[in-house]
Amino acid sequence: MSDLFAKAEEGNLKRVAPLPARMRPRTIKEFTGQQHLVGEGQLLWRLLKAQKLGSVIFYGPPGTGKTTLARLLAQHLSYNFRQLSAVTSGVKDLREVLEAARDNVATGGRPTLLFLDEIHRFNRAQQDALLPDVEDGVVILVGATTSNPFFAVNSALVSRSRVFEFQPLAPADIRTLLQQAIADPQRGLGQYKISAADEALDFLADICDGDARQALSTLEIAVLSSDPDSGPVTLTKDLVASAVQRRAVSYDTSGDEHYDCASALIKSIRGSDPDAALYWLARMLEGGEDVRFVCRRLVILASEDIGNADPQALPLAVAAMQATEFVGLPECQLTLSQAVTYLACAPKSNAATVAISVARTDIREGRTVPVPRHLRDRHYSGAKRLGHGEGYEYSHNAADGVAAQDYLGVDREYYQPTDRGFERELQDRLAKIREKLRSAKRAEGAE
Repeated sequence: MSDLFAKAEEGNLKRVAPLPARMRPRTIKEFTGQQHLVGEGQLLWRLLKAQKLGSVIFYGPPGTGKTTLARLLAQHLSYNFRQLSAVTSGVKDLREVLEAARDNVATGGRPTLLFLDEIHRFNRAQQDALLPDVEDGVVILVGATTSNPFFAVNSALVSRSRVFEFQPLAPADIRTLLQQAIADPQRGLGQYKISAADEALDFLADICDGDARQALSTLEIAVLSSDPDSGPVTLTKDLVASAVQRRAVSYDTSGDEHYDCASALIKSIRGSDPDAALYWLARMLEGGEDVRFVCRRLVILASEDIGNADPQALPLAVAAMQATEFVGLPECQLTLSQAVTYLACAPKSNAATVAISVARTDIREGRTVPVPRHLRDRHYSGAKRLGHGEGYEYSHNAADGVAAQDYLGVDREYYQPTDRGFERELQDRLAKIREKLRSAKRAEGAE
């Protein structure tokens, strides 16, 4: 009788479950996407085949199958499956699961696969509580996180686990899931007569950003909100668009998204792509990034990647920083857009960056040269007796403003202007200057 009630309860729960939960794959063969992990010959596939899974950490964006794959792994390996969320569970809950798993193994029972969702939300002490049982193999830990585990999870736990990175599902994979849900009469929406336009499915597969859960939820809203009980449903792009809710932008101002988007912004500007740069700027602004951080990066980039190829880049970046501080959001987005597009389109040179790096390397490696006597300070009592400043030639007295004298004492050239932008002019000018300065060294050598 209890089995009868249990089956009835299970059926009732399945009936009210949302479409993404109902359409979860039942076997690994039904699992869609992440073929770089579960495809034949890949590491996770080989571990399953050898029955040597070990503890793992699933890292990736939401809706990419982390929870589903953890369930399927337990099913495939015939392990007990236990699930905890670091958001709602504490050390007490964790210890209860670990003790039960240890007792089960000690009595010859099946191993336990513990799926710990949002593992990065456990503090250090809570994560440390897992270590002994993970090391002893009492539990097979599958931790799931949307944050980079190398930053967010204890290094001791990461070192005892294999890290598998999940990717957003490709539009083709999302489209396959949508078609399966439309056709399945038991778990999906097959009981309704749905005519889905290719345009609608393609739009939904693209707009969900690789999140299968979001795609299936939107599909269900679109179908049910059109009153499917009154007749056939024609799934159009407009119907899907009306069901798409504005998603919160995935962005953690202190985590992966912060660093990755900042990196993408800088590399897009360095690569002279204003369109890509604008997208990453918009992504950061929509995610709530600190605009002062953006300004600092732009000021650095103006010197690091543009330099003297366009001497106006640095003052423009500094002006953008000051204007942003003065105006604030939302209006400063206009200033930032102007700065980003200018910097992206400007000619590029890292000659100044390379020059200071090489010069400092020379100093760190012991190539320190004394200041030539004629360049030393002579504005103090006794300097003349030491001969400091003697023989110095005032550059402004030279016809071209360049005095033929040695300013370093050794033959070394650090700054090598490119032939891009204003540096092309500097290149020609510097060649003439260096020739004149070298003539002074030759004259000294002849003496």
